[in-house]
Amino acid sequence: MAEGVMDKLRTFLVGLPRRKKRLLQVVTDIFVVWAALWLAFVVRLGIDDMINPFRGHLWLFVAAPIVAIPLFIRFGMYRAVMRYFGNDALIAIIKAVSLSSLILGIVVYWYSNHQSVVPRSIIFNYWWLSLIMVGGLRLAMRQYFLGDWFNATQHVPFANHDDGLPRVAIYGAGAAGNQLVAALRMGRLMRPVAFIDDDPSISDRVIAGLHVYKPKHIQRMIDLTGAQEILLAIPSSNRARRREILGFLEGFPLHVRSVPGFMDLASGRVKVDDIQEVDIADLLGRDAVPAQGDLLEHCIKQQSVLVTGAGGSIGSELCRQILALRPTTLLLFDHSEFNLYSILSELEQRISRESLSVKLVPILGSVRNETKLQDVMKAWRVDTVYHAAAYKHVPMVEHNIAEGVLNNVIGTLCTAQAALRSGVANFVLISTDKAVRPTNVMGSTKRLAELTLQALSHELAPVLFGDSSNVSRVNKTRFTMVRFGNVLGSSGSVIPLFHKQIKSGGPLTVTHPKITRYFMTIPEAAQLVIQAGSMGQGGDVFVLDMGEPVRIVELAEKMVHLSGFSVRSEKNPHGDISIEFTGLRPGEKLYEELLIGDNVVATQHPMIMSANEDHLAWDMLKDKLTELLAAVEQDDYNRVRQLLRDTVSGYAPDGEIVDWIYQQRRLEP
Repeated sequence: MAEGVMDKLRTFLVGLPRRKKRLLQVVTDIFVVWAALWLAFVVRLGIDDMINPFRGHLWLFVAAPIVAIPLFIRFGMYRAVMRYFGNDALIAIIKAVSLSSLILGIVVYWYSNHQSVVPRSIIFNYWWLSLIMVGGLRLAMRQYFLGDWFNATQHVPFANHDDGLPRVAIYGAGAAGNQLVAALRMGRLMRPVAFIDDDPSISDRVIAGLHVYKPKHIQRMIDLTGAQEILLAIPSSNRARRREILGFLEGFPLHVRSVPGFMDLASGRVKVDDIQEVDIADLLGRDAVPAQGDLLEHCIKQQSVLVTGAGGSIGSELCRQILALRPTTLLLFDHSEFNLYSILSELEQRISRESLSVKLVPILGSVRNETKLQDVMKAWRVDTVYHAAAYKHVPMVEHNIAEGVLNNVIGTLCTAQAALRSGVANFVLISTDKAVRPTNVMGSTKRLAELTLQALSHELAPVLFGDSSNVSRVNKTRFTMVRFGNVLGSSGSVIPLFHKQIKSGGPLTVTHPKITRYFMTIPEAAQLVIQAGSMGQGGDVFVLDMGEPVRIVELAEKMVHLSGFSVRSEKNPHGDISIEFTGLRPGEKLYEELLIGDNVVATQHPMIMSANEDHLAWDMLKDKLTELLAAVEQDDYNRVRQLLRDTVSGYAPDGEIVDWIYQQRRLEP
């Protein structure tokens, strides 16, 4: 009942016009000044004479607010918002109260020589009492307006105030942790109940009203505070340290989430109270290697750059990073109107926010349209092409063989030939680890795309595929390929699927208990692609260091544990969420590789290696492409599979052909 009245009063006071709020503060301060002056006399003269100060000293009670209030106004004490009252406001109060006490002391000294005598200690008493009362009132009102009036009761025996908010512990009692506590108290969506920190110098201390626990005392903290979640406020820690912390927290029944890093906060993309699920990259425990500025800028700065598949996972991140490197023109090429509009809107907002002088050109089109690609590259005098357009979802391509071949192989061929015809200086293909000894159509088509660029790179003046004039074209384009594994959060990635399944209560679906994959964050992959594209002489296949492969089932278990749940299994039949194995999908491998052979050479970047892969002569490859196109047009998928086997080294398809058209025709009488 009382708390409801307090809430209504708080809402009323917050809703008052600014002028009325300031007037209310001024009137309150007048009474506070009078009370401080009166108590100063009481402290000096004693309780028996507490009425005597008004006899003969009325002038002093008039002078005190006349001196103090203008100084309070001058020092900005009425401009501070109570809910955001901080250290700067406290310093202003100390300055204003001290100066007003000094001036009042001068007035008392002058007036005492002419009229009545005022004890000198009164001014000193008035000074420290004013500091306590003026500052203390504002601190109390800050807690009141934050709705955290009862925060201190958690340390008071027998005082247990339950407001129904989820109870969270903050891992990290540093600057980020304290900012998070303030934001949570203001937002009133969660109640911070404790800090956890590794620093022994602050353990068992109280910071911002919260007890600081050592990590080894987490269970005791849970028992005492009833914490349901842990929020990681350690944005400056490296990934290895975060992985260690997450591994330790897995053993507790707590949902673990994190706050953004300082760079995200500084860029305005997120706020300090934007709580997010644990970054899965932290579970991998690997820190990104700092970029080399010269490699980043070599093919981009003050140049015209084209990105195909600009609306996709990798393509959009390439666009973000390219924009920061200040090209003159950035052309966004995509066949999906929605994806193109999404990345265009994002980049336009960034250009406006950061006042960049980059021209954005969105182009709807297919990479199979060589004529349009050539027109685009010539019109904007493109210097560098990043070819990210591809179909990369293994089961989807396995069921749609013709589209996989046309988009991944012919699309790459058309884009590369358009670049060669237009005199583009640099061409970078985004490839995949599935191109290595592939068992699926997607991987084999990506390897064939690599072979196409390798073959073109070794021709100084090739006769291009489909050129009926049989005229040789001077090749001024440096073709390179960059091969890497799965990226976290990309379309089709297992991570968003696991998050969705956990929210719905499970089960989590994993294809096989032993399946492993290489993982890398999208920003890191895009950054390395840009740097790799600046290296090599032409025809180079660069391989990114993906770290150690990750077992998908272990990743699933970690995500369940860090979401505050337990895994249901034969050993733990009463667990919260089960993991089910659905079997390998068409074309899927248990293990992925990054190299076909063992011939790998280090480069100037520690995370980028150069693979020496076999290649075909351009004339031989053209014959293979002609046969392949004819087989696709005839929907002869047995012939398509055989041609891919003959052309792509190590291609060993697993199982029957599952293309939808092929299967339907087999059912026809």
